[in-house]
Order: sequence, then structure tokens, then C-alpha cells
Amino acid sequence: MEARDLRPLLARAAAEPYRKAGLFAQKFAQGKLTGDPSYTGILERGLLPGGDRLLDLGCGQGLIAAWLNAAHATADRGKWPAAVPPPPRFARYTGVELMEFDVARARRADLGGHVEFVTGDLRTVDFGTADAVIILDVLHYMDIGAQDAVLERIRAALAPSSGRLLLRIGDAAGGWRFTISRAVDHVVTFIRGHRLTALHCRSLVDWTSKLQSLGFTVDAHPMSDGTPFANVLLVARLG
Repeated sequence: MEARDLRPLLARAAAEPYRKAGLFAQKFAQGKLTGDPSYTGILERGLLPGGDRLLDLGCGQGLIAAWLNAAHATADRGKWPAAVPPPPRFARYTGVELMEFDVARARRADLGGHVEFVTGDLRTVDFGTADAVIILDVLHYMDIGAQDAVLERIRAALAPSSGRLLLRIGDAAGGWRFTISRAVDHVVTFIRGHRLTALHCRSLVDWTSKLQSLGFTVDAHPMSDGTPFANVLLVARLG
């Protein structure tokens, strides 16, 4: 299999378990995973290390867990592209999500015994400890003070010598691309049944500066291939 075939193959496989959660959940999963370059980008660039526990904050209906399951199944069948690093493996996955109906969809999909979903507010829920944390397009729904507090708690939860945070943001200095990103964010939020709220966005420079102040080494990876958005994935490492 060629690397270019990876995204549609994994999107179909990852969406399949959501049949149990209803047509909307399945179609949303396949559409999101097919159209969003970040999921494939994380795998192709080897940005997420394996380990004992992956903490997915603002996990929605658990697409990261489904995506990794599909990747592992593909690799175990010997179908993994030679040009792509092997998919990361975690003994445990914990997804935290504020919206109960998203958690219900995730649980109905039955993504494996190593997977758990928790209904909770990122500002107060116990993170425990983790080898890696991933947050895709979540923190801008909180005010700046709450964002900083969550990042500080993530820093404390990560393994001090090897912990890694993957944080996708919309670059507020991204011009017209950011304007489109923000508009689409509002539309998707509405379609998924969330209450519309103010967005608290920062520039790439500001996000990087904040993470560095917490002791992270930060690399920025543009994640807007094939889209008009201003998305950037920040890979923040400890140690």
C-alpha cells in the first residue's frame, strides 16, 4: 500500500465501529477523518510516541482512539506503508469530553477494553499521569486564564523526562485563513449541537511562548494541507 492510500483506508475503518452509535456518528467520523489532514499527518511524521497512557482532552466521540485502532489493525495485517513510521501504541487511552452525548456515542462504538471515556470539564477533571496528551481545537473555547491553567496541569501530568503534548491551534495571525477557520468552527459547533460561545484565540507566537515558559521545547507543524484553514500542530516535548 502507498502512503497516499492511508487516509481514506483508515477513515473507512475507523468510522465503521460508529455504526453502533448511529448514522450521524458514523458519517461524521468518516467525513472528519477523511477531510482533516492532522490525523494522517501525526502518523506520517511520527509525532506521537507510544507509551503506557494517552490522554485525549476534548476527545469528542473518540476519533483518535478509533483512528489508532484502525492503524494498528492495518499494521497487524501487514498492510502498513513502508514509508510511514509504525503507528504508536498505548496500553491505555483516556478520552475526556464535556458533552455527554459525545461520550455516549464514543462508548456505544465499543473501541476496546483499553479505552475509557470520561465526562468532565478540562478545567477541573483529574488528569492523572500520562506519557502523551493530545488536544485538537479545544482550548480556544476557554478564556486565556483557563487555557493557561489547563496547560500548567498538563505539564504536571506528563512524565518529566519524556512527556509530549500535541496541541492543534488556529493561528490568530493567519490572516484570511484564520477568518475562515473561525467561521467554520462556529458552523461545526452548531451542527454538532454545542452552544455557540466566544472564542479566545492566540497567535502561533503567543502559543509557542506560553509552552516554552512551562519548560517545553516546541516544534510547529502546519496542518492545513488541502484546506483553507490556519491550523498548526504544536509538538511540545519535555526532557
